[in-house]
Amino acid sequence: MRRMTQLMGRPILEAPGELGGRPALADLLAGVRAALVGLAVVGVPVLGLWVVTPYADDGAAAATRLAGVLWLLGHGAPVLRGDADAPLTVTPLLFGALAVVRLHRAGAGVAARRGLRSRWGGPVALWAGYCAVAVVVALHCAGGLFRSRVLLDVLVVALVAALATAAGVRSAESPGVDEPAASPLDRLPPPYRPAGGAPVVRAAALAAGAGLVAAGGLLVVVSALSDAVTGGGRGMALLGRGPAALLGLLLLALVLLPNAVLWGAAYALGPGFVVGTGTVVSPGGAVLGPVPEFPLFALLPADGPGGWRLAALALPLLAGVVPAALLGRAAAGLRSPAVGGGDGLGPEPWSPAATATAALAAALSLGAGAVLLGWLSGGALAGGRMAWLGPVPWWTGLAAAGWLALVAVPGALLVRHRGLAPAGQPTLGPADGRGAYARLGWQARRSALALRAGTYTLVLRLSGPFRAGRGPDAGDPSD
Repeated sequence: MRRMTQLMGRPILEAPGELGGRPALADLLAGVRAALVGLAVVGVPVLGLWVVTPYADDGAAAATRLAGVLWLLGHGAPVLRGDADAPLTVTPLLFGALAVVRLHRAGAGVAARRGLRSRWGGPVALWAGYCAVAVVVALHCAGGLFRSRVLLDVLVVALVAALATAAGVRSAESPGVDEPAASPLDRLPPPYRPAGGAPVVRAAALAAGAGLVAAGGLLVVVSALSDAVTGGGRGMALLGRGPAALLGLLLLALVLLPNAVLWGAAYALGPGFVVGTGTVVSPGGAVLGPVPEFPLFALLPADGPGGWRLAALALPLLAGVVPAALLGRAAAGLRSPAVGGGDGLGPEPWSPAATATAALAAALSLGAGAVLLGWLSGGALAGGRMAWLGPVPWWTGLAAAGWLALVAVPGALLVRHRGLAPAGQPTLGPADGRGAYARLGWQARRSALALRAGTYTLVLRLSGPFRAGRGPDAGDPSD
């Protein structure tokens, strides 16, 4: 789209390329536009709910402040609630993901348009435009039921915007073809060094993370179905408070659904998560006190021992199968030359120690990602008992790394062993293949000559009596 929108035939915000003589202003407006699009995604549903709510207690200004607070929360910025200044730090990850993706794409577009000569001038202007909108939003939300902490919130939004924009700029750079980037794995001693294994380790960690996220989503779906079938519909009972309340709670549950999926992944890993001080929800059992009335909280198990929920511990084992296969195939030298490097015959196989090192590196990468996501998905809902909700980040990271190492190390070694040629039987290259074909052809010709000679000899022996004038039924010549 060349223009975001138009009013009276004139563009409100022009695309960066349409301000040809003013690239800095164009990039600044690109940052403003990225922030406004994110605000629109949050603000339109909030204002729509305010419109359809009968006898609303607050005016439009309170609705816009609520939209701004949700936008700030989506970046991980903390806000305050109520007269007691209760902290609210639970990040709606859906809004956060939309903001990061938007900034990443904008940064990549600005870097690609600017070229190598002014790589960072445009992204800095983009970041400044985004932060200018954040300052206005934080100042607007400084009062009301939900209040921003202006300076801290602006700093958090600026940090998130800088990281997302920088990642977009890096993605726009052309990767080095002649000299691939060195990784810490390449600095290990030769017996423990998986040659060219950094891409495979990243792919294995991402595959394991995707498997754990799928496990968390499966647990959320199973819990919802269980509540609807056997739990009396506790979650749906909370929604029967009129159309506006129904729509609002459903939208809020949708926004927090990525958080619930990550909580489900932490549950499958074993440590589980907490819903306030002195609580725990894990496969080993659930200890809960009073929880806020919210549809996702209604899906929490309320019984003692885990029972059938212990079967959730098998999901991390299944999530480690694909990473083990990826690492084992790489260790056996079955990667493509583009990934493994080397000549056209494919990469060199890894030693067992190098294979185990690559599997442990993937497990550590997954553990670090689990710590970060566990921290982002949780937070404070209020002070006192509700000071922390969600997974305990360090326990979640250790459990994720341990489960993957438990499956990936022996699994990768097994796949490597099955993928390698047996001992004493080297892999044939093209020259060896031509030699083997020549030897096979000579053996076939020699066998054919021997068979022909044997057949000729047999025919001569059988035809001897006939040449002497004695057939099979011929009598004695003297008769």
